Amino acid sequence: MRVDIGVFAHDEGPGIAAMVARLLAQDLTGLDARLLVLANGCHDDTAARARAAGAEVAELAEGGKSRTWNRFVHDLSRPDAGVLVFVDADIDFDAPDSLRRLALGLAARPALWVLNSQPVKDIVARPEGLSAMDRLIAAAGGGLDDWKTAICGQLYAMPAARSRSLHLPIGLPVEDGFLRAMVLTDALTGPEDFSRIDGLDGLSHTYASERTLPALIRHQTRIVIGSALNFAAFDTLRALAPEARRPALAAAAADEGWLARAARARLPRWPFGFVPFHFLTKRLSRALAHPRQNLRPRRAVVTLLGFGFDAIVYLLAQYRMARGAGAGFW
Repeated sequence: MRVDIGVFAHDEGPGIAAMVARLLAQDLTGLDARLLVLANGCHDDTAARARAAGAEVAELAEGGKSRTWNRFVHDLSRPDAGVLVFVDADIDFDAPDSLRRLALGLAARPALWVLNSQPVKDIVARPEGLSAMDRLIAAAGGGLDDWKTAICGQLYAMPAARSRSLHLPIGLPVEDGFLRAMVLTDALTGPEDFSRIDGLDGLSHTYASERTLPALIRHQTRIVIGSALNFAAFDTLRALAPEARRPALAAAAADEGWLARAARARLPRWPFGFVPFHFLTKRLSRALAHPRQNLRPRRAVVTLLGFGFDAIVYLLAQYRMARGAGAGFW
């Protein structure tokens, strides 16, 4: 089986050599695997350090996760590759054969479009010596989304043919959420089919959690802005005839201004403004849906603190979008 592994790296110079070493140490027995570091829009020496560490590098002058996804899928992967694996350059693998298990697990289930690895925060995987803030972040995080039905952009695999049937608009701040919608609906041409996405039991990876409140607020604000832009993009595509939606996506992948125009045309919207109320209330809604689990005294305190955090992020996202933040926001 031919497997192309794309490693998304933007200004990862300090850690890229260690990441390449982790990748080269992976057991890929039985696979015709190709490792390609996608050094996109870098202002540092990521590309040079990756090459020095032994990796093949595609040095892309223009950055952005969705733009780089398109380049990897449609231009840089081998035409005869059967599986594409998407890897962020700042994660740790929790098994010596993570990539092999992901590729073989996907190949064993031909109906799947996406197979995920489970994301685990470092402060959850290694809880020793945590600060009070770290413990609060660890307690409040997770549980809002099911990793088996979402797409975590840090580590997942897709059949190459399925990937190549899709394009992503340039400038998406939350490209994995957009991709999930395209996978579930086959580019908005049919109803959602949740059987197309799954997670591989027993396979996980570790990523660095944000460790300060300002960093966490900035990260979550990007997620909320990106999700609001995704909804504007979906509405723009749904306004077209079903047979025109896939060609429109391909055109958006080559049009720098498509996403911004979609946002201007669809947002703000009465009564919620730029960001739907869902992003403010989803934590409380989940808690109320499972009261025995989430409304115990200790968990209830965490839920209320989380709601306060969500309110800050919601208002900040509204403000920043009103001031022009949008496509490409980070």
